[in-house]
Amino acid sequence: MSALPPRTDVVVIGGGVVGTSVACHLAEAGVGTVLLERGSLGSGASAATAGVLRTYFPGDPHTGGLAVRSMAAYRTFAERTGTPLGLERVGFLVLFTEDEQVEEFHRTQPAQRAAGVEVEFVGPAEAVKYNPLLCERSIIAAAWSPQAYACDPAAIVRGYAAAALEAGAVLCTEAPVTGIDPDGRVHTTLGSITADTVVCAAGPWAKQVAAMAGVDLPVTSYPIELLLTDPPAPHPGTLPMTLHAASGLRIRSWKDRILLGMGRPRPDESRRTWLKRLSQQLGTTYPALDGIRVHRGWSGSFDGSPNGAAFIGRHPARPFVYAAGFSGQGLCQAPAAGETVRDLVTGEQPRTEGNRP
Repeated sequence: MSALPPRTDVVVIGGGVVGTSVACHLAEAGVGTVLLERGSLGSGASAATAGVLRTYFPGDPHTGGLAVRSMAAYRTFAERTGTPLGLERVGFLVLFTEDEQVEEFHRTQPAQRAAGVEVEFVGPAEAVKYNPLLCERSIIAAAWSPQAYACDPAAIVRGYAAAALEAGAVLCTEAPVTGIDPDGRVHTTLGSITADTVVCAAGPWAKQVAAMAGVDLPVTSYPIELLLTDPPAPHPGTLPMTLHAASGLRIRSWKDRILLGMGRPRPDESRRTWLKRLSQQLGTTYPALDGIRVHRGWSGSFDGSPNGAAFIGRHPARPFVYAAGFSGQGLCQAPAAGETVRDLVTGEQPRTEGNRP
């Protein structure tokens, strides 16, 4: 989008929701910022999500706290950036089928509430009221969090990018990084630029980018695929984002269809076998959808950490800051991640310490 200048305070590598948030927060703080994106803005992991913002992460109050902060920022996003997100409250329902899941919920609920997460324990009958497609006999309990909203991920990227530009940031697309020198010189296919600090927000490519800087960031990249059903008849109306905790099956309404996913094929599993396993779980949990035809929706890659919580921090010996490993939940944490990286760069004490490699 812009020519590459020879020098800047900070180079941000990655132009998804996290990278554009970082660029926006830095530029608005008066930090000279250049963002480098290997393709078009928002074309990586940000384009492969189910498009839901939520604050409840089972067993992970720390991520919930970041998501609560981010949700507050999204409520004023249009005022700040001029870009409406079209938030539609859908809620988030987590289905429990094992006693251990119930025990974990009760063990972590106080910390969830302390982080500002609204979540309550509900029985099978009440869970069916939230998702009428659910087979009551297929679960033993559930967790319900009303703080979940359908949104347009591309609008988040557009809004942060526009605000970053207005604050003076330079955004360069189609500029894959090819090398990073110890002195902070970043090489791209468009040329080279020297920065005092390099920020890695490269999503599925974060590990490779970090390695160029001599940093070992334990982030893995894995494929994700989302599917769309035929329009169900009768249509159940708006369904919450619903997660089957044991299998990872997720469903939510998508216009006149239902969007669903269940991780990815196992290493020794073909896509056909994975689809069969997904269809069997779908029919067991939602009998009204048993046998419904499913079609390719969209696919992509996510960046994951060993425990599912994102890495946000600064290398102790190098001018290298990272925000990666969001495991498909960068949408939910992007505003807080941008604030945290800004504070790490400017020397302020971050409000929340990040997950460390």
